[in-house]
Amino acid sequence: MTPQLDIEAVWRTESRRVLATLIRLLRDFDRAEEALNDAFLAAAEQWPRQGIPANPRAWLVSAGRFKAIDRIRRKARFDVVAAELALEEEAQMPPEAETIADDQLRLIFVCCHPEVPADARIAMTLRETCGLTTEEIAAAFLAKPATIAQRIVRAKNRIRDLELPYEVPEPQDLAERLDAVLRTIYLIFNEGYAASHGDTLLRADLAAEAIRLGRLLLALLPDPDAEVEGLLALMLLQHSRRDARTDAAGDLVLIADQDRRLWDRAEIAEGVALVNGLMARPELTAYGIEAAIAAQHATAATAETTNWAEIVRLYDLLLQADDSPIVRLNRAVAVAMRDGPEAGLAEMQALAGRGALVEFRYLHAARADLLRRLGRTEEARAAYVAALELTHQAAEQRFLEGRLRELRS
Repeated sequence: MTPQLDIEAVWRTESRRVLATLIRLLRDFDRAEEALNDAFLAAAEQWPRQGIPANPRAWLVSAGRFKAIDRIRRKARFDVVAAELALEEEAQMPPEAETIADDQLRLIFVCCHPEVPADARIAMTLRETCGLTTEEIAAAFLAKPATIAQRIVRAKNRIRDLELPYEVPEPQDLAERLDAVLRTIYLIFNEGYAASHGDTLLRADLAAEAIRLGRLLLALLPDPDAEVEGLLALMLLQHSRRDARTDAAGDLVLIADQDRRLWDRAEIAEGVALVNGLMARPELTAYGIEAAIAAQHATAATAETTNWAEIVRLYDLLLQADDSPIVRLNRAVAVAMRDGPEAGLAEMQALAGRGALVEFRYLHAARADLLRRLGRTEEARAAYVAALELTHQAAEQRFLEGRLRELRS
């Protein structure tokens, strides 16, 4: 591997953790981002000559911090702030242990602070701690990139103006931020599970990072939390199929066509064990029910033997906890598998008739599939075209284009 490729790999794996630490040390998002870029520029100059340091993350944090101080000096603002920075013992960053003090998780909690506008908490967290682009976040929220950008700027200004502390709250204060933290981790995972943009369908590193954060969060809580366990189980069960979800060319492989021998059995076993524990509790949580649905898929020997009746029953339970259009769409797909495409299509048509998810590519793709199976070719073609127009992901585009070619032949 060349030094340039080494630096690119370090950027992919370490940049968000380095940024989170720099934000904590510098107490300023913009200054931390400048310092991060300066640190990687220094790495690009020095590492090819001197070699990759033993602890790249610590090297980058140290370099970024001193670059920030240099910037402050050059701007003739070497005042109290810089003096505080110079005194910071953490300048000599030791190798970072994976503890509950993890800076990335700490920053997620700061971004999800109740004083940050609710519509901006998760968007900012995804942008600053996970490196998702504004376009990727907009896709997750079914919103326009400009709207998301404005939310992020507003949230960062709020944190700066209120001087919110960079700390994981005390156990008794965790609950008020937990929902937003869990949703953030799940959105990170979703972007890794099915990237909204780009050439590749999967970003396994992002999905693995979400699972790491889920484990860290579970360890942080004083007692086992059903929502956290449910989310961790859901992510493990979904992630277990990663090696079978694309072929050698990077094209999408539907679950019915996947080679189930490629599924990660260790992750399935861990996820199913968590689900079994959750299902024994008196009250079920939304993430726990979603994990139970994923477990049905993960434990089916074949697509044909999948227990669709049980999956529909679980979706009915899920609607009681989370009656959202996306849950109703997923239930409609399950109904189609249990009762036939006409039944599922009727539910999707009702959903679309209410104006829900009209900008959601998966609604059009799911309708197209049912219409194709019913032999309603022209309507299927129109639905595939609608899905294609809303898709920005290359593997999904190739899949939809393939379906359109099949309908023409």
